[in-house]
Amino acid sequence: MDLNERIRILTEGAKYDVSCSSSGAGTGSKKGSLGNTAYCGICHSFTSDGRCVSLLKILLTNYCEYDCLYCVNRRSNDIPRARLSPRELCELVINFYRRNYIEGLFLSSSVEKSPNHTMEQLVLAVKMLREEYKFRGYIHLKAIPGADYGLIDYASAYADRMSLNIELPTERSLKLLAPQKKKDAIIEPMKMLSQSYFLTKTEKNSQIKKIPAGQTTQMIVGASNDTDGQIIRLTQALYRNFNLKRVYYSAYMPVNLSSSLLPALPCDLRREHRLYEADWLLRFYGFSAEELLPVERNLAADIDVKSFWALNNYQFFPVEINTASYEALLRVPGIGVKNAYRIIIARRHGKLTFESLKKMRVVLKRAQHFITVNGKFYGAYNNPVNIRKALAAQQERPRLETACLQTSLFDAERPLTDIITGEL
Repeated sequence: MDLNERIRILTEGAKYDVSCSSSGAGTGSKKGSLGNTAYCGICHSFTSDGRCVSLLKILLTNYCEYDCLYCVNRRSNDIPRARLSPRELCELVINFYRRNYIEGLFLSSSVEKSPNHTMEQLVLAVKMLREEYKFRGYIHLKAIPGADYGLIDYASAYADRMSLNIELPTERSLKLLAPQKKKDAIIEPMKMLSQSYFLTKTEKNSQIKKIPAGQTTQMIVGASNDTDGQIIRLTQALYRNFNLKRVYYSAYMPVNLSSSLLPALPCDLRREHRLYEADWLLRFYGFSAEELLPVERNLAADIDVKSFWALNNYQFFPVEINTASYEALLRVPGIGVKNAYRIIIARRHGKLTFESLKKMRVVLKRAQHFITVNGKFYGAYNNPVNIRKALAAQQERPRLETACLQTSLFDAERPLTDIITGEL
């Protein structure tokens, strides 16, 4: 099989992993080296300054010893198989980087032979890229659950970000759909990485962190019967205990139809979206998983999570814009972190009006049902049932029938082998 075909197979096999985003790493340029993360982020992501950046997202191999029912690369699937050597991967990354096609690398792999063998190959690839090819661009490396902790820790010295995918929220679901994976084999390395994140070495009296962009993980939503309540409680525990940068959620897609244990239809993408909203509330708005919803329930699909919570706790509303605390303002649907701060600052200089809120670009079509301004209520309804109907009508959108696809390396008319071999 030629190199062009192997790359096509391995980039297609990597597209289902979404646990990658802007890096937040600050590895600077260095004389004699190639690349610079410069806080720029990665993987078709938008950075804080609005730029869109890209990476080569690829598997080292899709040969797999595991037979996870939801995975396209599972052992029993009759699909084309391929692998790259660490040297081939390095040449590919360097040639793509020099042509400004990518700004970094997201490297993962199926489990070939054993977790330790696969992790050794991944470590060899990133070590070679850093030390022999002097590449200082962004590297996001997927650790292999079940591999020796020493190997995973060694790899963290070469990566800007690492991730171990939990994939399924509960141990019961893992036993059912991915029996060869064990919860402890995922959780314990995550705990170890969260501690190694703070281990530093000294270079000219400056401290350099391992995995400076931290670690992430991913959960598949809708492949099992786990509820949103269970998912966000696990998410909360991961943020609190393991210093995770992000938890990613991937709506289940039926890539394998050979098992009755899997749903025949894809997960509604609105469910994935609501989990991201809940995740945002946990990280930036001071909410806890317990107050967002009971463990046995799912989030509402028809309205956003903040409105869902506010309607279930309508006894706390409406709040007066001119006297409410910052924490109370954060819980008003339609008022975000920045606007809550602006309201606190602006009212030092005088009372705010409804027009003031418009100028601040508060989302009044939601907020008006939960606030008063100088004692006046501007909402059309004052009971949760009618408010929910109004909010659901505003937020209704056509359901997306297909998942977003990553950019293909094979759209251009020019053969990919010309790019790989360095021919302009």
